[in-house]
Amino acid sequence: MDIRSLQQFLTLAESLHFGRASDACHISPSTLSRTIRQLEETLSAPLFERDNRHVSLTPQGKRFQAYARDAIEQWETVCHALMEETHSLSGAISIYCSVTASYSFLYELLSDFRVRHPRIEIKLHTGDPAESTARVLSGEEDMAITPRPRTLPDALAFKPMTTSPLVFITPRDGAAWLPETPDIPTPSQWRGVPMILSESGLAREHSDTWFKALGVTPQIYAQVAGNEAIVSMVGLGFGVGVVPKIVLDNSPLIDRIRILPVKPELPHYDVGLCVAQRRLKSPLISALWAEV
Repeated sequence: MDIRSLQQFLTLAESLHFGRASDACHISPSTLSRTIRQLEETLSAPLFERDNRHVSLTPQGKRFQAYARDAIEQWETVCHALMEETHSLSGAISIYCSVTASYSFLYELLSDFRVRHPRIEIKLHTGDPAESTARVLSGEEDMAITPRPRTLPDALAFKPMTTSPLVFITPRDGAAWLPETPDIPTPSQWRGVPMILSESGLAREHSDTWFKALGVTPQIYAQVAGNEAIVSMVGLGFGVGVVPKIVLDNSPLIDRIRILPVKPELPHYDVGLCVAQRRLKSPLISALWAEV
């Protein structure tokens, strides 16, 4: 079977840019346009709305996107199952994680796996962990290393790999706005403290809950995507941040940071591997899942 047209459609549906999509598919933009036009003619429905500046999916395109993902997943599952019978798995697995997770967990996770399955290609994408579960659920990624959300969606499977506390961090040299008695917090101490927090995600949820319990609306200096950037901004003296301790332990800026002994402490959270439940049917995915 030739499923290249579905793969090319999905690439365009995710990037919404003919140039980037054609580069990713290693074809010319005119070839990609011809593929999409042939699909639309076959389906008798427009899949994309496009002009000189914008590309977007039509309602029919969104419906076909779900079909294309399912069709490719089923095709890959059959192919991999047949490969498994010959003990020779091959293909690609995409993994999404933060920069810290890429060097904290991936080597241990993949070192033995690569020896056993040398024909499996790993495609690594790094970014804000707050986006992890959404990217897995949407089908953009096969797996993600991520904090376990407070409520795990039924469609996701999660395996813990480690536990990390969330900590308040400050510049090592101190600042005039730091609370004098963080172990005995009072609203007056925290109202004027510039905070550098995640834009979203579990760390932000726990931070908001902590300040709400104190009866304070935090003074937000910056909202940042990615914990590593929070460490950098705190090291530069811009404010107090909240990050997983594992990020601080692996940061090259650890000598410029100190942990603020705040009470009550923020919760610990589990960091682990997540995957869509339906993807566990794939022999490639289940082989890597078994490594954890």
